[in-house]
Amino acid sequence: MTNNIKIGDEGEILAVAYLLKKGYKILEKKWRFAHKEIDIISKIDNIIVIVEVKTRKKNSIINPAEAVTIKKQKHLIAAAQAYIEQNNLNNNIRFDIISIVYSGNKADIEHIEDAFYPYLL
Repeated sequence: MTNNIKIGDEGEILAVAYLLKKGYKILEKKWRFAHKEIDIISKIDNIIVIVEVKTRKKNSIINPAEAVTIKKQKHLIAAAQAYIEQNNLNNNIRFDIISIVYSGNKADIEHIEDAFYPYLL
């Protein structure tokens, strides 16, 4: 396992704990559709929340949230559509980003709700 994968996995564990603490229900982790993956599928109130987790070390050149490119957004939207169809859901859907930046052993978590909208792509 590479260091980047390890950091990413640790970030996803932190993100799940963060969401649970905020009252979200976790429906899926690392949900796959074809070659696309959704890090976390959660639910709060009656909203399905698709969460992309980006984790970096403090000295990273790019802010983690900036790493969610238009291409990545399109993959998330396609996978979310498949999840909704496969589970015959009729909920509103939201796309969030959880950005985690490690500084030593300390992790700063930023939760960006409604990070992007599918109809704008």
